[in-house]
This record gives sequence, structure tokens and C-alpha cells, in this order.
Amino acid sequence: MQLDGETILFPVIGDPIAQVRSPRFLSEILATRGVNALVPPLHIHAEHMTAAMESFRHMQNVRGLVITIPHKMASLAFCDVVSDRARFVGSVNVIHKDSEGRFIGDNVDGIGYLDGIKALGFEPAGKTALLIGAGGAGSAVAFEILDRGAAHLTISDLDETRLSRIVSALDEKFPGRVAAGSNDPTGMDLVANVTPCGMREGDPFPSDPALMSPETFVADAITRPEVSPMVAAARAKGCNTMTGAGMFNAEAERLVDFLLGEGLPSDPAEQAAA
Repeated sequence: MQLDGETILFPVIGDPIAQVRSPRFLSEILATRGVNALVPPLHIHAEHMTAAMESFRHMQNVRGLVITIPHKMASLAFCDVVSDRARFVGSVNVIHKDSEGRFIGDNVDGIGYLDGIKALGFEPAGKTALLIGAGGAGSAVAFEILDRGAAHLTISDLDETRLSRIVSALDEKFPGRVAAGSNDPTGMDLVANVTPCGMREGDPFPSDPALMSPETFVADAITRPEVSPMVAAARAKGCNTMTGAGMFNAEAERLVDFLLGEGLPSDPAEQAAA
């Protein structure tokens, strides 16, 4: 890893930002690939996103962005080209800036989350699942759970407007297999938290571990603390679990690929011209 005048920057932006693991680990992956690049963390409040994104367009050594909570949904509007998946879930978590200065976005949160769970031996096909959180990452995870064949998905979120939006959109693509509901994990094969709940001391459980059976697989997206209170309580009941690190490790290589311009979605305008 090096730092000089030729170093390319791929900032990770969020609010808060102290919890992210991306700066070190993505920078290390870039270094192992022989790329002179770093992933610096930037703390940006929502009201300053427009100014920040406009500035990134004009910074010649900023070649892409990693997006985290709470900017994933808002960042979609700043993209010139997005993948079908990102458009469907209404959010992006990674942006590549091409040679023309265009922002090309995708959302690989769902892929990373489900790949992490798969690596630990759980497959959602034919199973019931509860997802807590219908924001940018939650929408992507919901899409991937259903796309991988879950029999039914219940989604819980305090924001009824965005919950209704994603359930309606998913029901069109996966009819009869998704519904809004409570965070009660009773009878669920998979319980997945994709909210910040558990990061702060005193936070309630996203879903009550006392109502989970030992056969329930419990996954959490937060990376600080390393083992969330819900995951710790679920482990005490005998549940198999995935921490936020499991999601991140599975997703990291895909993020770097996209930042470097690999696997980009096609521009619909270019397709039409062809």
C-alpha cells in the first residue's frame, strides 16, 4: 500500500462513519491487486450530500465511491447509469466514475449478505425469512432472499412508507411470497437484521431472541460491535449466526471489482443506439 500524488481515491461515505471496516480492508485488497489506491472514510451529513457528490465529480483522482448508511437510497439520484438490481431496490452502495465523469451505480449488499450466509451453511430456498429493515441495504437483501428461492419473506420496518414501497415492488416480481409484518421471529428459518439497531449501548433487540428456536439462522449487518447483542443472545440459544463481518468479507471483492470498472451495467442509451 502506498500514498503519493498518483494515489487514486475511492472514498466511503456515511453518517456515522466510525463503524465501517471498508477503509482498511478494501485498501488492502486494492494493494494486493497492485492498484495504487486508498479508501478513505468521509463523514457526510444528509443535507450536504448534493454539494459533496458534485465535488466528487470534479475531483480527478476520485474514481468511485462506496456508500453506506444512510446515503444508499439518496445516492441513486446522483447516478447517470444504474444496474437493474439497484433501480429495482431503489438504492446504490457502490459507484464507479468512468473516464467521462459519469457515475455508474450498483447495489451488491444483497449478494454479499446472502453469500456470507451461504458460506456458513444456510440456503434460503424453500425457507421462511424475517427481515428487519427496508432501507437501502435491507431492500437489496430482501430482493436477494426472494431471488434465491425463499418460500416467504416477512419485512419489518418502522418507516411504513418505505416498507409499503418495497413490499409492493417485491410482490410484483415475486407474487405471494412477501408481506409486511412485525419483527416477531416465531417460526422463522432465517432472521436477518439490516438496520443500525444494536450499534449503540442500550439499543433494543431488532428481533427478540427469546422467541427464536435453536434451528433459526440469525444474521446481522452491523460490524460494531463485532458480535451484536442479538447475535450473542441467539448463539446462547444454540442458533447458527452470521455477524456483519461475514457479510462484508463476502462483499468486499465484488465492491473492488466494481470500483475498478469490472462488471458494470450497460447504459440503456448506448443499448438503444446500438
